[in-house]
Amino acid sequence: MIIVERGNPLDPQPAALLAEAQALQAEIYPDEHNHALPTEALAADDVRFFIAREGDAVLGVGAYKLGDGYGEVKSMFTAAAGRGKGIASSLLRAIEDAAREEGLGALKLETGDELEAACRLYERHGFTRCLAFGDYENNGVSVFYEKAL
Repeated sequence: MIIVERGNPLDPQPAALLAEAQALQAEIYPDEHNHALPTEALAADDVRFFIAREGDAVLGVGAYKLGDGYGEVKSMFTAAAGRGKGIASSLLRAIEDAAREEGLGALKLETGDELEAACRLYERHGFTRCLAFGDYENNGVSVFYEKAL
């Protein structure tokens, strides 16, 4: 059974998954197009960090950072051993539920144009493409999504 709960990004298993995600992004995108938060930043007071585990094995991570009336989805990643088990969907539902409970009006996110599985996930969960937000710029590589809560 998959359990999704709040977690600490600095714990060994989540930190290892985040390092794997960041390495993958670094392979695909140059630094100027890589907007992942450093692992330490995911432990900040304005970030809500979640893990998905099966038993003691952490198979996925995700977070949202508080914005001005919205939450920005960050650091969604599923380990290879967890793919096809609904990990990312479970994490995204938990993020949406927590953001609603916190009174946020929307979730927004930035992802890369080459991350097709991520784009399909967000669209399946009712996110729609939108313009750049916050400090992001339309750069021809980033894809932006939002979902009203």
